[in-house]
Amino acid sequence: MTSPLRDLPGAVAGDGVDAPVAAHYGSFNLEQRTLAGGDGFVDLSHRDVLRITGPDRLTWLHSLTTQHLESLAPGVPTQALVLSPQGHVEHHFHGIDDGETFTAHTEPGYGEALVQWLDRMRFMMRVEVTAADDLAVMWRPVGGGTFDLVPRDRLTAYAEAAGPACGTWAYEALRIERGEPRFGIDTDHRTIPNEVGWIGSAVHLDKGCYRGQETVARVHTLGRPPRRLTLLHLDGSENRLPTAGAEVRHADKVVGFVGSSARHHELGPIGLALLKRNVPLDAQLDVEEMPATQEVVVDPEVGLHVRPKLR
Repeated sequence: MTSPLRDLPGAVAGDGVDAPVAAHYGSFNLEQRTLAGGDGFVDLSHRDVLRITGPDRLTWLHSLTTQHLESLAPGVPTQALVLSPQGHVEHHFHGIDDGETFTAHTEPGYGEALVQWLDRMRFMMRVEVTAADDLAVMWRPVGGGTFDLVPRDRLTAYAEAAGPACGTWAYEALRIERGEPRFGIDTDHRTIPNEVGWIGSAVHLDKGCYRGQETVARVHTLGRPPRRLTLLHLDGSENRLPTAGAEVRHADKVVGFVGSSARHHELGPIGLALLKRNVPLDAQLDVEEMPATQEVVVDPEVGLHVRPKLR
């Protein structure tokens, strides 16, 4: 649904899956600097939100996902994955528990499928899974990044208190700089957690069995995941960004694809790409006839996120 905050002064609508919220409010470069300085907020109210209630909710989620959740303390934010039996990422979500309800949010358009999958897995467990259309997600650059869950009928009041408003273009540029993948854009149906740096943040290596664990553990132990997430520095001579999903080429061979991209206020045009592990780190790459160089985000040998969290 379209956010009421798109009616704020200067708001320009986003595009694609981000069309329901504002891309910027007049100057995405200024908005990047605002967020990098620790101020402002970003409207992410188009993300899908769901509630999981019942006394068995945490032990049940613990058994189904990649995260250690059975002893999750109230108020502690977390993120988790649902994997296929082969270890491919099927769902990614952020969540927080308040002692009675676990509230999760995921990328726009993926919430219904996640609710349906979780509901099918309830069996005899004392849990209920429902969409939470009355809640909206906001983001603030506090403590390295904080998601706020806000009642939709209070979004305007939230904006007045948390301002200034910053758009998704600014948010995306800083996210890409940090090397944080976006599910469904920087990943595909073959993605395993080790390729994109989700080990540690969304995957707990010291918990019990879950679907897809064998793949994650084997790749973590032996190293050398088949692909690696990479920060691309794109040639800025053309006033355009690559199409999401565009092929990345090296010496006329396809070596991966680019996901999200943005114009960074300091780095210029940047993007995230999922590349074959053995692509030389100093290789000159090409994306839709735009030259690109690489910066390591995920170590190609061990699959761990190595880019410093700068903001």
